[in-house]
Amino acid sequence: MPANGPAGANDDGWRNLRTSASLPEAYRSIAVPRTAGIARKLFAFSGPGYLVAVGYMDPGNWATAIAGGSAFGYTLLSVVLIANLMAMVLQALSARLGIVSGRDLAQACRDHYPRPIALVLWVLAELAICATDLAEVIGTAIALNLLFGIPLLAGVIITVADVLLILLLQSYGFRYMEALIVSLIMLIGGCFAYEIMLSQPDWAAVAGGFMPSPQIVTDPAMLYIAIGILGATVMPHNLYLHSSIVQTRRFDESVSGRREAIRYATADSTIALFAALLINASILIVAAATFHATGNTEIAEIQDAHRLLTPLLGATAAGVVFAVALLASGQNSAVTGTLAGQIVMEGFLDIRLPPWLRRLITRLVAIVPAVIITALYGESGIARLLILSQVILSLQLPFAVVPLVRLTSDRAKMKEFVSPRWLTTTAWMMTAVIITLNCKLVYDFITH
Repeated sequence: MPANGPAGANDDGWRNLRTSASLPEAYRSIAVPRTAGIARKLFAFSGPGYLVAVGYMDPGNWATAIAGGSAFGYTLLSVVLIANLMAMVLQALSARLGIVSGRDLAQACRDHYPRPIALVLWVLAELAICATDLAEVIGTAIALNLLFGIPLLAGVIITVADVLLILLLQSYGFRYMEALIVSLIMLIGGCFAYEIMLSQPDWAAVAGGFMPSPQIVTDPAMLYIAIGILGATVMPHNLYLHSSIVQTRRFDESVSGRREAIRYATADSTIALFAALLINASILIVAAATFHATGNTEIAEIQDAHRLLTPLLGATAAGVVFAVALLASGQNSAVTGTLAGQIVMEGFLDIRLPPWLRRLITRLVAIVPAVIITALYGESGIARLLILSQVILSLQLPFAVVPLVRLTSDRAKMKEFVSPRWLTTTAWMMTAVIITLNCKLVYDFITH
């Protein structure tokens, strides 16, 4: 039985035997051709990266990108670019951990850290997933309100039905789930391509926006939004998710096979995150071209953006297309949030719940505060709750990033697949930046 192979195999450098596979219902369920060419192998490995990319274009990203574009034009495009580059590195490390160790990040943390620390990490990961689900609930409710006039409170309650969608997808197999996610990403991309065509941005200014400006650091208001973009982009639950779903591929478990799997999985996530970069940048570009250019510099809520799109762009379809993209974004994130919740609970606690029960628990935890705030404060309360969910994610992020970088740089555990020194150094530098900026975001949130 090969090292790092099926559940129960003994892995040098790891404290305990792995008692169960990550996502056992999908573990190694997708064949990878061993003698095919590059294109066929890349296609076989393609999918997990797009499930991860969904987390980088969720309603929380929409809120920060709209606020940044309307307030500061194209200047913060450089922050969107830097945040996505950071994400590419961290997701590559996540895939490496899963392929080499045969463990997802939650299982690896349970093995590596003392039980009290592992339990703290589990609680923080659960909080992050509930915060992520909260953003999905709010985004879906807003989209239903914009498209069909459904009151926000009713829309929040309707999102419970997402449980049925997840169950239906899981019954068809993992590849069908990936296909749906890719289709929805293409729908979101098409919607924003249409919005950009209508908004007619200044492309020279767009190009200039991708160059970092000192003003981002010296202007407190701009720095606050920039930190918000970073906090909404690098999502902790994605690190747990990616380390698990790369194991759905039935790759060759030899040294050369694992090396090839790492290469193709990294290519998959990098390509998918580039697509997420284009969509996030598109949201900011549309906000800059439509709102900032017309003097509407204080658009920070998704509903306000929707209300102004049609009169400013002169196309009745503009608002509808915007809401359709938001609905697709919320549904995409609902799927991946479910998987992440299952992975975290099973990985840290080594227990299994029926997927529908796990999903229902997570969704109800998110719905309760959303229902209360919506009933009491309406749209303005929902907008503040969306921002709060991003702050919670920012607080949890270091507790996912630090173990990931630590584990993938451990030669005893990773053997010949240990991260190269340049990659480890880069990852630690990114970690330091993320922690510093997210701490600043939380500090500003508390003191303002």
